[in-house]
Amino acid sequence: MQTNSASVKNYINSPLKQQQLYRRTLWTVIFAQILGGAGLAAGITVGALIAIDILGTESFAGLPIALFTLGSAGAAMLVGRLSQRFSRRLGLAVGFIAGGIGAIGVILATMTQSILLLFGSLLIYGSGTATNLQARYAGTDLATAKQRGTAVSLAMVATTFGAVAGPNLVDVMGDFAVSIGIPSLAGPFILAAVAYILAGLVPLIFLRPDPLVVSKAVAAAHTIDNHNMSIEEKASADEGTANKRGVFLGATVMVISQIVMVAIMTMTPVYMGEYGFTMQQIGMVIGLHIAGMYLPSPLTGILVDKLGRMTMAVVAGITLCITGLLAAFAPGDSLLMITIALILLGIGWNFGLISGTALIVDSTVLSTRAKTQGTVDVFIALSGAIGGVLSGVIVAVGSFGILSMGGGVLSLVLIPAVLWSRNVK
Repeated sequence: MQTNSASVKNYINSPLKQQQLYRRTLWTVIFAQILGGAGLAAGITVGALIAIDILGTESFAGLPIALFTLGSAGAAMLVGRLSQRFSRRLGLAVGFIAGGIGAIGVILATMTQSILLLFGSLLIYGSGTATNLQARYAGTDLATAKQRGTAVSLAMVATTFGAVAGPNLVDVMGDFAVSIGIPSLAGPFILAAVAYILAGLVPLIFLRPDPLVVSKAVAAAHTIDNHNMSIEEKASADEGTANKRGVFLGATVMVISQIVMVAIMTMTPVYMGEYGFTMQQIGMVIGLHIAGMYLPSPLTGILVDKLGRMTMAVVAGITLCITGLLAAFAPGDSLLMITIALILLGIGWNFGLISGTALIVDSTVLSTRAKTQGTVDVFIALSGAIGGVLSGVIVAVGSFGILSMGGGVLSLVLIPAVLWSRNVK
């Protein structure tokens, strides 16, 4: 499945062609991300509600998101390894299509009221979530150091279009599902199945030549041509020390952001349902939350490249803290306040993910980059699973306010993490 070697050679000594491929790769990733965004929105919007419908209790309402984020952990490792061993296009195609198959399983589980099939399908469905995140790295493979934040942001902002449309089509897809004899809650997963499968076909067909394969070939050629190996080796050794610190900080930023975001987001539809809000209103809030997650990406990318990765990591922590406090103390019957809190929650996550991703790309070498990226995304997915599981338990024994306040306090961990990283020599 490797990209044809002859086509790769055409790019090795041509910076112009490399930049042309970089731009073409971004457009391919953007198209795939639009479709992928529509796929991931289904689980966020109605996953908890399906679990409540089948189980008859809210205590495990966080389990669906926990399951598909847990499934995304394994998928992140698989997609990363496939990308490193073969190509980005194969890794992304397999991940997205698996997500579509999982969505089909959720539909069948809803029809048969099978909790085991639901849980198993959600694990597979998580592949789409992991791949949607992994796709952001494809845009950075041929980006320069000054383009990486922007490259990540452009890949992520494309997700907005599908992800915002998805929750706002809950009623439409629900009506469509009922018209063909399927429970209305499964409607969004019909959209997810189609969107994820199409998202997988996009890179499989259009991501040629593969950007990661080309970037590795370019790096290998430059290493061979470099005759000043003593300086090169010293620089490499110095970079190795910095890499470990950068990878750790980047992972920490993204893990904390993911835990806080998933925990609060998971229980928001349930919390709103208790106050009598309609599915359309819940879908609108989740849609705006997802817009907050992805729509600010172009501006965030510029800020990450201009102000620095660490500065924006601190801003992420502060934003998430404010969000947690706002969600905790806002009146439960105020649609406006809940909406503002969920939008800020998405923006804080956006700051954390883009700054953390840029740190990871800066701190890895091409020979292990995709594998490391996949490993880091495993921890991100596992943190999301933990946030999803604990959110339901905390709300069941406490309240949504306690959950939100705890998330706000946890997000402040990012500040000492950045300070520690700056002070380590």
